[in-house]
Amino acid sequence: MAFSGAPVKAQVRVNINLGAQPEWGPTGYNHVDYYYLPDIETYYYVPKRQFIYLENGRWLFMSALPSRYRGYDLNNGYKVVINSPRPYQYFTSHKVKYAKYKGYNGKQSIIRNSNGSRYSKGNSGKSHSNGKNGHSGGKGKH
Repeated sequence: MAFSGAPVKAQVRVNINLGAQPEWGPTGYNHVDYYYLPDIETYYYVPKRQFIYLENGRWLFMSALPSRYRGYDLNNGYKVVINSPRPYQYFTSHKVKYAKYKGYNGKQSIIRNSNGSRYSKGNSGKSHSNGKNGHSGGKGKH
């Protein structure tokens, strides 16, 4: 067996989903699996673009919010980034832990209002928004 002295090239794959994040998502994250929305006690699964919410004791995975949240403004509502599988299994804990962010409207910088070139402007997220223009100020990372 002979080995050549040629250099070996290694490939490293880094999972970054900036373009997959909705425009109403908070800035500052290279990768997001889920958002928890404390105002409406709902999760959003970024890879499949699905809202996850309780309905009659069952978790539903839907492409849009239910009609009871018709007036909810995704741009202004606070989003908690959660990068662990099936976070809705820990809903009771999240509900308590993140209750302090209910009504935290507009105090979190969102991708839509970001001048950063790291975010793809191609993902409008319009199917999930009610069309209100949010104006936010600060960052809110966890």
